[in-house]
Amino acid sequence: VQLIESGGGLVQVGDSLRLSCAASGRLYSSAIVGWFRQAPGKEREFVAAIRWGRGSTYYADSVKGRFTISKDNAKNTVYLQMNTLSPADAAVYYCAKDSSFDWTRASWGKGIQVTVSS
Repeated sequence: VQLIESGGGLVQVGDSLRLSCAASGRLYSSAIVGWFRQAPGKEREFVAAIRWGRGSTYYADSVKGRFTISKDNAKNTVYLQMNTLSPADAAVYYCAKDSSFDWTRASWGKGIQVTVSS
């Protein structure tokens, strides 16, 4: 399964942005699709995830209440709605797919840049 991210770009502080992660192949109900981000000089960090089958969602504390992960089964796509963006949210955002939350066998997208200008 290939994962292709889209929707990144340059926004102002307080703006919103929606990222998309389109999967080229079928996603089974056991799949977990997540978003991670990596800022310059920092390690990649978990942002949010969703179970493809049940739709259960999970968030990092830093984005709870501001970001929303959702899915469109018909389009094989996962979205990350990001609101009230701050410079701390600026990073390369990656989409990943695995069957467990350790992400050790994850398939990764190439990443997409999100820049937040103050």
